[in-house]
Amino acid sequence: MADLTPLLAFRWSPRAFDPDAVLTDDEAASLLEAARWAPSAGNAQPWRFALGHRHDETWKRLLVSLPDRDQHWARHACALVLGAHTGGDPERSAYDLGQAMAHLTVQATALGLHAHQLVGFDRAALRADLDLPPEVRPLVVTAVGRLGDPFALPEELCLRETALRRRHPLEALLLS
Repeated sequence: MADLTPLLAFRWSPRAFDPDAVLTDDEAASLLEAARWAPSAGNAQPWRFALGHRHDETWKRLLVSLPDRDQHWARHACALVLGAHTGGDPERSAYDLGQAMAHLTVQATALGLHAHQLVGFDRAALRADLDLPPEVRPLVVTAVGRLGDPFALPEELCLRETALRRRHPLEALLLS
């Protein structure tokens, strides 16, 4: 494997979060600041965020938008972050938001945190529940927290959580 910064090499998306851990205000600010400094086409910065700390109203609204299978483990995350985008070109805006969320995820790793991004959620219900303006398009909910006990997960998730991480070989990803 090529030389890779540990921030990327050790990043992963667990489902086992410590239900007692707390995301500090400084950590939350650091995550959002990292996202704010992501590259953006034309410096449009089309990303918008909603941050919910465990058990506050925003967190509850984000959590109930997730499917039951994800609520089961995401409820233990310290925080849930909605990533949304605005702008006239939805593809470009979504790409820029992806950059911002990637920066947030790497910053989480630098802080000793973990992030698990979810795109399967009820966007329409969440849009209404958070009273989002029509130009704000929700794209991802990210669970953020400290690593918890994988053996506290249901058996199927525990097996996935404790399995070796695998990636496609680089050669399989190249188009030519």
